[in-house]
Amino acid sequence: YWGTPIPIFRCSGDGCKHIEVMGSIADLEARSGEKVEDLHMHKIDHLQWECPRCHGTVKRIPEVLDCWFESGAMPYAQHHYPFENKEKVEKGLPADFIAEGLDQTRGWFYTLMVLSTALFDKPAFKNVVVNGLILAEDGKKMSKRLRNYPMPDKILDDYGADALRLYLINSGLVKAEDLRFSERGVRDIVRLVILPLWNAYKFFVTYAVIDGYDPQKGKEHLPSDNILDQWILSRVETLNRTVREEMDNYRLYKVVPALLAFVEDLTNWYIRLNRRRYWQEGLTPDKMQAYATFYHVLVQFSLLLAPFTPFMAEEMFGNLTGAENAEDSVHLQDFPVPAGDKMDEMLEHTFALMQEAIVMGRALREKHKHGVRQPLPRLTLIHRDSDVLKRFEPLVGVISEELNIKDISFARNEFDFVSLDAKPNLKVLGPRFGQKMKKLVPAIKNLRHEDLVQLLDGKTLTIEGEELDEECFLIQRIPHEGLVVSAGEHISIALDLTITNDLRLEGLAREAINRIQRLRKDSGLEVQDRIVLSYETDHEEIRSAFTAFNEYIATETLAVTFSEGPRSQTVATQKYDIQDFSLVIHIDKA
Repeated sequence: YWGTPIPIFRCSGDGCKHIEVMGSIADLEARSGEKVEDLHMHKIDHLQWECPRCHGTVKRIPEVLDCWFESGAMPYAQHHYPFENKEKVEKGLPADFIAEGLDQTRGWFYTLMVLSTALFDKPAFKNVVVNGLILAEDGKKMSKRLRNYPMPDKILDDYGADALRLYLINSGLVKAEDLRFSERGVRDIVRLVILPLWNAYKFFVTYAVIDGYDPQKGKEHLPSDNILDQWILSRVETLNRTVREEMDNYRLYKVVPALLAFVEDLTNWYIRLNRRRYWQEGLTPDKMQAYATFYHVLVQFSLLLAPFTPFMAEEMFGNLTGAENAEDSVHLQDFPVPAGDKMDEMLEHTFALMQEAIVMGRALREKHKHGVRQPLPRLTLIHRDSDVLKRFEPLVGVISEELNIKDISFARNEFDFVSLDAKPNLKVLGPRFGQKMKKLVPAIKNLRHEDLVQLLDGKTLTIEGEELDEECFLIQRIPHEGLVVSAGEHISIALDLTITNDLRLEGLAREAINRIQRLRKDSGLEVQDRIVLSYETDHEEIRSAFTAFNEYIATETLAVTFSEGPRSQTVATQKYDIQDFSLVIHIDKA
């Protein structure tokens, strides 16, 4: 019943090969002499007429078209082509893109291409987005009988539609690869993307409401002269360009990683490096620039996010812009056009180097057990290109604060900070030189620092008559005394670990500030609330730290007064351990 009758009519006479193909209902009515209102088999298979060649009976063949033929005819059949909309159909072909699962390779994709090629001698589509198949976590087909999948409604209730959508888009599904569905993967999207971005948005809203920030007045403070603002403004425009380019080329699998990288830059770099600007008293010009930049970035980013996290983008955009009507929806806005004048590729490159240096600095601190709250005296950034080092100068304050370093310096020659030593790479030497390796090994161990520098410059060394390249050696960098060194892909750093008494006291003061801030949060105080602070300790160094850095501690914790000794009435009291010492903190709302 459901099959489309093949419109071929054939003479049933013996040996007669007469065939007629009906091109329209009108053709069929003209040949049969009957009115045709329904093309289903049982409505037309009684139609017949006399064969013009042998006077036999012409009847429709019994076969029906495969349903995939009908799918392949979709671009034309939906417009009643060729009887109507002929120009519209032919002008609209081929389609810009189609999207379906990998199983359609021999189905819809194939019949679309066959029919279009037969009719127009050109493809039916320019691009195809092929989706893979979603499998159970164990790699088996999802089965109602086995119940080897989490219930979709529970996933949506627990993690939200945006998290599920982003998880699927950020997988191999969008490039014809199968996916072993994992609830843990959806949960990770919430933890690593949704929550950090939402917290960034809430951070802005919280402080903007406290300060009564007006976005319309904020426009007057752009462009900002703050280098962090310039960087994030450039990043969002570069992201805009990337998203447009990749979407225009149907490379969906390249879009989400770019969005996730921006979330990382926004939440773990821009906001953290900028926090103090929002803690200033009043709406200073610098604070207005910070708000204006942050606001612009969040609005632009919500527009870019809309196709990928539609619900969160709608909430962010609507609240930020004061949207009240349906036509104000983020999904009815024009997709943003990249602003080339805000892009600064050189600044972004320098910032990427700075991020690399900071990550290495954190790793060195952790390796040598110096927490980031302990100030260190000096960090040296090492790069052979003096122009690169010069571009770092505006970022010195950022690096210093982020790594808690007192002095940042620059150097072009890393060998002012390390000496080179080498061991033979036996895995390379053995296969390459065989028995002669026995002579090469002791010679390699006796190489001078200067010889190894040549290797790092891309040159080779001749040893025992053999030419050896860098691959033949395991080169080690040995830091000069008192320093630790790390060499990254694009930049190197040298960190001085010497801790003076003043630096130690400042480190203890920072530890105390951390505990006070923790107690403020745990006791339910608002970020703007000022406090009365007192402390108790049995250790002289902590007491000295409070004395030496009293103004710093008061400023950071919003303490209007603080003193040593117990208090009878407080909002909160807590005992903490700092290294091997104990500290009791009392706070009360001022």
